[in-house]
This record gives sequence, structure tokens and C-alpha cells, in this order.
Amino acid sequence: MIPVTGLNHAVLYVRSLDRSVQFYKSVFGFEEVARMQGRMAFLRAAGSSNHHDLGLLALGDDAPSPPPAAVGLYHLAWEVKTIEDLANAAETLKQQGCFQGASDHGASKSVYAKDPDGLEFEILWRVPREQWGEFERKAIVAPLNLPLELSRYGSGRG
Repeated sequence: MIPVTGLNHAVLYVRSLDRSVQFYKSVFGFEEVARMQGRMAFLRAAGSSNHHDLGLLALGDDAPSPPPAAVGLYHLAWEVKTIEDLANAAETLKQQGCFQGASDHGASKSVYAKDPDGLEFEILWRVPREQWGEFERKAIVAPLNLPLELSRYGSGRG
């Protein structure tokens, strides 16, 4: 057994390094911390203690997309601290034109988007563990009613 404590970073293949760096900086507020030979960039999330949270490796504009439903990475999930952060993320993704949808997973609430290369990612807010109830050992995918969840879990709830 290998006693991991979490995922430290992810590395994605992209077509255009500059385009992808700009996307992740504008959507997530990531900081570019290093670049190697104009082919790879390393980005850090605000408040992260990691050297980098995301690496981007450029393959060139003519790199093919992976075929649908092929073995490989499906998506990355980025966590936010509050349900309000999730609602703000949904708006940002819609403004960027990359929003794909939203789901209620019981123990978490999620929105989905795609980056400029069509790579899917998830932004999730985790329900406080003591409120998971039946979802402690259950996985669901249901429609997300974000206004309802904001009234239920938001700082302005009644």
C-alpha cells in the first residue's frame, strides 16, 4: 500500500501553450510559475502550497484530439471552498463560453466545462461531511438546482 495524502498536480497535453495558459489564468486565476523551452508551463492556484497545481505540455496546433470514449483521463475536478464560489464559477464559465452543465452528486455539487482543447474539467463544492447522510456510501448524478443549494448551504441562508 502507498499512503498517498492527495493529488499534488495534473499535467495536460494541449495544442497551444499560450492559449491554454491564458485560459487557465483567466478562468481560475492561476499564476504561471515557470516555463520550460516554450513547450511546457507550470501554473499554481491562489493559496496553494504546491510548486504547481497544473502543468501544460504543448504538442502543437495540429495535435489530434483523443477519440471519444477511449481509455484515458475523463476529467479533473477542482474544489472550491463555498457554495457561493461554485455559483460564481458557473457564471464565469458561462461568460467564457465553456460551461457544459451542472450536477448534484449528493456529497458534492458540481459544474462542468471544457478548456480550449476540449478537455473537460469539473469544479465542485463538497457538502460538509456531517451532512452527507445517505450519500456517505452512495453515488448519484442528478440535476443541480444551484439557487436551492445556495439557499440551503450559502452564507445568507435563513
